Amino acid sequence: MEAASRGAKEAGGRTLAVTARFFRNKTNEWVDEERAMENWEERLFELIRLGDGFVACKGGTGTLVELAVVWEMLNKRIFSDKPFVTLGGFWVPVLDRVREVEMDDDSRWGEARGALVHSVPSVEAAAEFMARALDGVR
Repeated sequence: MEAASRGAKEAGGRTLAVTARFFRNKTNEWVDEERAMENWEERLFELIRLGDGFVACKGGTGTLVELAVVWEMLNKRIFSDKPFVTLGGFWVPVLDRVREVEMDDDSRWGEARGALVHSVPSVEAAAEFMARALDGVR
């Protein structure tokens, strides 16, 4: 997350780190404000609450949990105005497998009305997608 914080600061932005005391990590030098939560679950839901949109990068189980929770919240219409993209092709096979099940399910939930999570090939494409999706939100 240091690269994201650095990029935001270099572009003139303000940075916020939502951390979990459980991990005992220190914030990086590019962070303006830290919100320390007790555990990873509180951290996850604080990130979701604060986020206007989400970009999932290549990652491990923690990123997988974040992707799944945000996708499920979009799927169940807990919120609908928060755009979500995955960066690069890393998560595409996961998205495809879940969509196979979702599309076969005759449920009112799912992506039958359109993709809830979008995949983009580059950082520039993610920025463009978010700019379009969030135009006029703030």
